[in-house]
Amino acid sequence: MIVLTHEDVARLLPMTEAIEVIDRVMRQVSDGGAELPLRSVVPVGGANRMGVMPGSIGDPACYGVKLVSLFPGNPEKGLSSHRGAIVLFEAETGGAVAMMDAGLLTAVRTAAASAVATRALAREEASRLAILGYGEQAEHHLDAMMAVRPVTHLHVAGRSAGKAEAFALRAQALYPGLSVAHGDDCRAAVEGTDLICTVTASPTPILMGDWVPEGAHLNIVGSSIPSMREVDDALVERASVWVDYMPSTLAQAGEIVEMIAAGKLSAGDLMGEIGAHLLGRVPGRGDTGQITAYRSLGVAAQDLAAAHHVLGRAEAEGAGQAVTL
Repeated sequence: MIVLTHEDVARLLPMTEAIEVIDRVMRQVSDGGAELPLRSVVPVGGANRMGVMPGSIGDPACYGVKLVSLFPGNPEKGLSSHRGAIVLFEAETGGAVAMMDAGLLTAVRTAAASAVATRALAREEASRLAILGYGEQAEHHLDAMMAVRPVTHLHVAGRSAGKAEAFALRAQALYPGLSVAHGDDCRAAVEGTDLICTVTASPTPILMGDWVPEGAHLNIVGSSIPSMREVDDALVERASVWVDYMPSTLAQAGEIVEMIAAGKLSAGDLMGEIGAHLLGRVPGRGDTGQITAYRSLGVAAQDLAAAHHVLGRAEAEGAGQAVTL
């Protein structure tokens, strides 16, 4: 088995490659080529949780499990909110072939999935980006959006104006030609934008439907359990919503679960899975004024495909530490 660190994953899973890996596997998910039990979440004290995400995919044939700690207070300590490991098994004899850092891989594959949805649904000329949130996911979403659309303007916002400013300075250093604004006003951040990414841990809506410009595309990413939601009912009602995996959306996407329970929405009101759209089975954007949204929860298939890609590159380059079980 090969053991791969955070630094190994960073080098072996660049965003441009991750986007293509996730594009392929999401098509496979919607084509029935994956086994994806719903994520289990175990409370481990206070707001902290452990997530368990098993799954298998057929191409490349592999299976595995991600064990990840979700600690919302970690960023205050200079740590990722997602920490853990992915164990990857090969399908022929059932051997464990790799274990690797899950925090960075999760962040990269999540942003890559948003890029896949953005490439499929956002207007080609979309160039004004708002990111609500300024943590690890915000950094990778900036890279992902820059990879698929001609972004010229960024406005980052969150509860802390100081942290938004620090993120803006890093973004300006990474992309010198980018015009960057920052602050703590989410409504101001999304005014006049083409692309919006919500990447917070907020349990209550930070983005309201009547704030969103016509024609915008949204990636709704941060809330991953039913008790959390980043957007209000009005946004769901205004937008056309695609999802990563319908069973998990109907069980774990807070705003969708709540609105269905209240009789304000039905599963049939959702556009369908992004993989099904990529396969040509459900429609995409209908016109330039349509508000499109991708509701991301993350599925184990994304982790497995990304981990298998990392393993292949590690084997080719002799990276990682080999251990015998």
